[in-house]
Order: sequence, then structure tokens, then C-alpha cells
Amino acid sequence: MAILLALLTAVLCSPLTMATDIEEPTWHLLDQFDSIELRYYEPSIQATTTLANSGETSAGFRRLAGFIFGDNSTSGKIAMTAPVQETLVADSPTMAFTLPAEYSLGDLPEPRDPSVTIKQVPGKTVAVIRFSGWATGYAVESKTGELLASLHKRDIAVIGVPSLNQYNPPWTLPFLRRNEIMIEINGAAPPT
Repeated sequence: MAILLALLTAVLCSPLTMATDIEEPTWHLLDQFDSIELRYYEPSIQATTTLANSGETSAGFRRLAGFIFGDNSTSGKIAMTAPVQETLVADSPTMAFTLPAEYSLGDLPEPRDPSVTIKQVPGKTVAVIRFSGWATGYAVESKTGELLASLHKRDIAVIGVPSLNQYNPPWTLPFLRRNEIMIEINGAAPPT
């Protein structure tokens, strides 16, 4: 029993199951209610690609990963960040990686793959709901509905479409996984 407990502790504390040393976009907590957080995200730069459909997630990930792993004009590597973001729309969803804050648009190499684009993302206020486990279609749909119902109940206007944001490598145990559904809302003023 002690060996099993030691093994489980080693797996749970392994750097392979955690993303603690991976950079995330800078944000500030503005408010919390129900299981929702309202956050202000600082401006950032993203590498994006359009997906032919929601089933093209792996191909989109490979294109973006290719860019940061050297498929670019300088063959230079760029550190991976979290989360991997995918818009939740049926027609032409997009996938995005936020690039490390150390870069400006002028510092970044050009993607060799023409389906990868680099764009500046302005600061914005978003509503977020977090969940663990696998981001199955049912889980994503359920949490998106919960987020939108909570915002509607409080008369908070949404802008754009929701996105699924996943923070962990694929080998992370389901109960340790961090997923978030995020949608932009009115009010992009940074906190004071």
C-alpha cells in the first residue's frame, strides 16, 4: 500500500502532469459569482490558424506547433505557452497559441505555413468558467450553457463567440486537467 501511495504521489507531482512553468497570458480578476470569473486580459500576440471544422483540431495544433518549433522564417524556436484556444463555432473555428510576452510583432519570425497568421490581440474583459477532466463535446456544451445562462441572469452582454481553452499536455490525468470556457463581455477597461 505504501508503494502504491508513493507511486501515485510521484505521478501527481511529476512535471509531466503539471504546466506550472509554462507562461500564460497576463490577466486580472475583476469579479466572481456562481462559478464564473470576470477577468481583464492584457494585450497579447497570438499565432492562429483556421480549422476546416471542429474535427480538425489535431491538424490545427500541428500547424501552430510547427510554427513555434521552427517552421518559420528564422527556423527559430518559440516557447510553448498555455492555453491552447479553440473558438466554439461550427463554421471555420480557429485555434490559437498566445505567444510569450517577451515578443513584439516586429520580433517574431514569419510562419512558413500560409495558414498560420500572427495577430495582435487587444486587452479585453472575459467571463470564464473552469472545469477538469476531458473536454468532451458534452462537457464543453454543458459548461458553455452554464456560463451563458449565468451571464444572461446578470444581464451581462457577451461579445463574439465562446472559446475552449486547454492548459495541460495530453498525458495529464483527467482530474488534474484545467479547461476553461471563455467569452468576451462588454467592458474592456483594465482594473485600477
